[in-house]
Amino acid sequence: MPADATAHVRIARPSRDLAAAEHFWAAGLGLDVLYRHTTDGTPDEHSLLMVGWPGAAWHLELVHDPAAPVEPRPTADDLLVVYLGRPVDEELIERLEQHGGKRVPAHNPYWDAWGVTVQDPDGYLLVLSTRFWSNT
Repeated sequence: MPADATAHVRIARPSRDLAAAEHFWAAGLGLDVLYRHTTDGTPDEHSLLMVGWPGAAWHLELVHDPAAPVEPRPTADDLLVVYLGRPVDEELIERLEQHGGKRVPAHNPYWDAWGVTVQDPDGYLLVLSTRFWSNT
C-alpha cells in the first residue's frame, strides 16, 4: 500500500521525564494515553508513552531510554500545531502552564499573530492556532 492521506502518522520524540510529559500532554492539553510501556531494566528496552485523540490520524510517542537517555534538542521551528479554528481559551493556556508548560513568544511572528505558543517540559513547542486548517 502506498503512503497516502489514510496513513497514520506517529511523531516520536525523546523525553527526559515521561511523567512530566504525560502531565502536560494528557492532563494539560487533554490527549488520551493510548499506550504506555515502562522498561523493567532489560537492556536495549525503552520506556514510552503514546498520547493522542482516539480516532485521530496521528499520535505523539514520547520515548525515554534510562540506560542511555537522549537529550531532547528541539529548535525554534520544531512545532506541533493544533488548528482550533477559534480563539484560544485562556483556561486551556492556564491549564497547560499548571501542568508544566510555559507560554513563550514564537520564533516566527506568524504564530503569535495566529495563535499561542507553549513550551512543553522537554522544550518542544506546541502552537494552538486560531486558524482553521485548509490545504487549499
